Amino acid sequence: MLKKTINYTDYNGMERKEDFYFNLNKAEVAEMELSTEGGLAEMIQKIVSSKDTPSIVKIFKDLILKAYGEKTPDGKRFVKSKELSDAFAQTEAYSELFMELATDAEAAAAFVNGIMPTTFGVSNTPAIAG
Repeated sequence: MLKKTINYTDYNGMERKEDFYFNLNKAEVAEMELSTEGGLAEMIQKIVSSKDTPSIVKIFKDLILKAYGEKTPDGKRFVKSKELSDAFAQTEAYSELFMELATDAEAAAAFVNGIMPTTFGVSNTPAIAG
């Protein structure tokens, strides 16, 4: 699980600093890997190698929104839903995160590695930002 502190200005002009949580569990990664021809890591590597910017942008957006969720106070669940992802995507915090990942290859690699389950054996997935 990745806890990301994001500084942003909300739509009322208020400066905010909030923690957001991102995680993909083993089942989610397995589903993504098995539902992608050749596997997710291979597909990402091909897109990065070809410098297909529109596809890279789509992958970033999909990964951010698939990984976003809210941790329950007792730590037993990490709640994800389309409604939660949509609500996050409508914030300036999402915009700040997206721009950071799109413009900083090291931050992008750290994000991808941070959301991947280490026990799945893909924690060193090729960096999307190349």
